[in-house]
Amino acid sequence: MHSAGHRRRLTASAVLTLVLAAPAAVAQPVRQGALAPEIDLPTLAGGHVRLSTLRGRPVVVTFWNTWCPPCLTEFPELVRVHRELGPAGLYVLGVNERDQEMSTKHVQTFVDQLSVPFDIALDKRGRSRETYLIRGMPTTVFVDSAGVVQLVHRGPLSREELDRGVAMIFPPR
Repeated sequence: MHSAGHRRRLTASAVLTLVLAAPAAVAQPVRQGALAPEIDLPTLAGGHVRLSTLRGRPVVVTFWNTWCPPCLTEFPELVRVHRELGPAGLYVLGVNERDQEMSTKHVQTFVDQLSVPFDIALDKRGRSRETYLIRGMPTTVFVDSAGVVQLVHRGPLSREELDRGVAMIFPPR
């Protein structure tokens, strides 16, 4: 027979196990046709961005790091798409995994060197990465104007792949 103290410890241990396992059980990969999870982060420029406030606009979200060679390779294409289609309503958002960077200064240097004109959100605690179940950099999510994910591309994007993803959320005018 177990003492009351032993039963309380077992119950507390069981509750703790359930609490710690709950996020992993609930988290599912972001998929085509699902509403894009919220991104609510400070920006490198000192502002704030919330994905839900961008409804009505198609959004290209790229998750990246400064130390990621493929991220460096694809950023000029993201800049190109932003410059070409941003004035017509396309929104490009770079989500930097700041919790995996040496410093915010490294992020600023990367952005300055490439003359990045779009918002860079700083995921200081990795919460957006966890919500989107990002496993590798870069990962790009194409969200239509209704806030629905149309494509998730894991790995580097070629110019053609980026253009195809954009065409899924930003029909030609």
